[in-house]
Amino acid sequence: MHTVRRPPAMRDVAHLAGVSHQTVSRVVNDHPNVRSETRARVLAAMRALDYQPNVAARTLATNRSQTLGLVTFDTTLFGPSFMVHAIERAAREAGYFVSIASAREPDVPQVREAIRRLREQAVEGIVTLAPVAAAWTALRQEPLDVPIVGLGISSGEAEGVPMVAIDNAAGAAMATRHLLELGHATVHHVAGPANWPEARERQAGWRAALEEAARPAPPPLAGDWSAAAGYDAGLALADRPEVTAVFCANDQMAIGVLRALHEAGRRVPRDVSVVGFDDVPEAPYLLPPLTTVRQDFAELGRHSLALLVAQISTGSRRGEQFRSAPSLIVRSSTATPLAN
Repeated sequence: MHTVRRPPAMRDVAHLAGVSHQTVSRVVNDHPNVRSETRARVLAAMRALDYQPNVAARTLATNRSQTLGLVTFDTTLFGPSFMVHAIERAAREAGYFVSIASAREPDVPQVREAIRRLREQAVEGIVTLAPVAAAWTALRQEPLDVPIVGLGISSGEAEGVPMVAIDNAAGAAMATRHLLELGHATVHHVAGPANWPEARERQAGWRAALEEAARPAPPPLAGDWSAAAGYDAGLALADRPEVTAVFCANDQMAIGVLRALHEAGRRVPRDVSVVGFDDVPEAPYLLPPLTTVRQDFAELGRHSLALLVAQISTGSRRGEQFRSAPSLIVRSSTATPLAN
């Protein structure tokens, strides 16, 4: 029969470090009035004993949980799932824990319920992945005493809520201009869902670049971010010999387009050039390697945390907005059209 060992307590750390219980408490709570050598000795004792501070007790003592909340939703999409990792990493670097509340659907009741669950955990601030308009409404309805940052909100959609997002329109225009500069007469577009701000902004950037070049804008094909939707759009485009260039609103749909064009005997990039958006890790290894618009998810995570921590520190919520600049990664899926 095995005896369960009692977890180390604060008094055990104090005994090993040769200090008082109060000194250990000050180190745990990051109190400034502790000499550096004493702090180092206490931290070494904590590591030696594998001592885990009581978070609930520390919250009561300091009125701070050192925990931030993250509202997300059930998705397998690369962008949102990668943002979760980026925010967790940025929070860890800033000395915070992260508690995640997932909404089954990004609608008003579920987003507000997720925020409520996080507030019950005494989180100091909340980052909300807000991919659709309903999530903006939920953020606007939250009390002003809750530090909140919206990630992926369109400018002006959630007035008064700090926002961090990629410049989707600039990235889409960049991709479209690249194809036009190669000599393509126009660029077809496989769009994301209309209720997603990112999809609308990417479609607007694509359209603006065509208008700027005085080129016709073909009717966009509606997609849902999935490779299957891209595949269906690709089959429709493959039957049209005038199609020589396609910009997809994300890389997953671009992957579906590549497969459909291959099955239809349309060679990429010899017959049709294809550009995606996101720069998923698999993009350089596709056949051909995919030209795409890269988002700096780490930068978005850092700025989300910076805006949130600024609210926590100052106690005020200002509607600041940060737009991250995308970059075009040119690979082998784009080329001068064959006719040229």
